Amino acid sequence: MILNRSAGSLSVLAALALWLSLATTQARADLFVGCKSACNGVLEYNGTTGAFVTAFVGAGSGGLNNPSGLVFGPNGNLFVTSVGTGQVLEYNGTTGAFVTAFVGAGSGGLSNPSGLVFGPNGNLFVTSVGTAQVLEYNGTTGAFVTAFVGAGSGGLGGPSGLVFGPNGNLFVGSVAGAQVLEYNGTTGAFVTAFVGPNSGGLVGPSGLVFGPNGNLFVGSIFTGQVLEYSGTTGAFVTAFVGGLNAPSGLVFGSNGNLFVANMGADQVLEYNGTTGAFVTAFVGAGSGGLIGPTSLTFRPATVPEPGSGALVGLGGLLLFVIVTSRSVRRATPRGL
Repeated sequence: MILNRSAGSLSVLAALALWLSLATTQARADLFVGCKSACNGVLEYNGTTGAFVTAFVGAGSGGLNNPSGLVFGPNGNLFVTSVGTGQVLEYNGTTGAFVTAFVGAGSGGLSNPSGLVFGPNGNLFVTSVGTAQVLEYNGTTGAFVTAFVGAGSGGLGGPSGLVFGPNGNLFVGSVAGAQVLEYNGTTGAFVTAFVGPNSGGLVGPSGLVFGPNGNLFVGSIFTGQVLEYSGTTGAFVTAFVGGLNAPSGLVFGSNGNLFVANMGADQVLEYNGTTGAFVTAFVGAGSGGLIGPTSLTFRPATVPEPGSGALVGLGGLLLFVIVTSRSVRRATPRGL
C-alpha cells in the first residue's frame, strides 16, 4: 500500500532526474588543428576517434594567411593568428564562418603574430614575433590595450607559445636564448628565466602547456622532443617524448593524454599523459588534407543552459513533488 501511495512521487522524481541528465549533456569536444601551406585553414577532427570531420575554417577564409595559433574565446568563437597579414581573425565557434578581423592588421604594432591566449582578466594576449613583444587586446572588442611585455624584456626574442600558469603568471617561449621566460600576470614585469637557456637540450621552444601533474611541457622544435620541467621551479625533469619531426602545438585532452602537432610529418600524435609512451597517430598523415599542423585546441565541452521555459517546467516539477509528498504523508494512517 505504501508503494502504491509513493508511486506518483517516485515517477515524478524519475522524470526530474531524466530532465537534469538531459540538461547537463556535454557537447563533444572535437580537436581543431591549424595548418599552413596549401591547407591554410583550420581542420576539425572527432575528439574521440581522430576521424576527419570537416574543414572548419576553409583555406584563406577571411583573408587567413598562415595560421599559427588558435584558441576558443569566452564567447565560444574561435580566434586564429594570421601570420601573413598581422591579424587575429575571429570565426563562429559552431559553423566556422568568418566573423571579423578581431585584431586589425598591425594593431598596437603587431607583427608576425604567433601564439595567443585569453588571460584571467578576459583579455587576449598575443606574441608579436616581429617586435619581440606580447601585446594585450580587449577580450570583447579587440581594441589594443598595451604592450604587456615590452620589446626584448628579460631577453625575449622570437616569442612563440605562451600560457598562463597555475600561479597566474605568464610564461613565454623565447627562441632567442632557447628559454622560457616568466612575467607577472598582472603587470607584465619580467620575473625570471623560468626555464634557463638550453635546459634539458631545449632548442626552439614552440608549444607550451601545463599538464595535469602541474609541470610545464615544452615542444623543442629543433630537437624533435617534448621536454618536461617542474611547474614550480622550472628545473628540467625529463625528455617526455622524443623522435618527433618539428613538434609545434601541444594540448592535453580530457582523457589526460598529450596531443602533439607533429608539423614535419603532417600528423597529430597522442602520448600517454603520465608516462609519455606513444599511444597512436590520432590524426593520420594528411588526413582531411592536413599539411604542416602548427597548433591544436579542443573545443571546450559546454553545458547547455536551460531556457526560461525549461526552468518553469523544473519549478513545476519540484512544486508537484513537494505537494504530492505532503498529501501522501497526510493520507497515510499512522503506523504504516
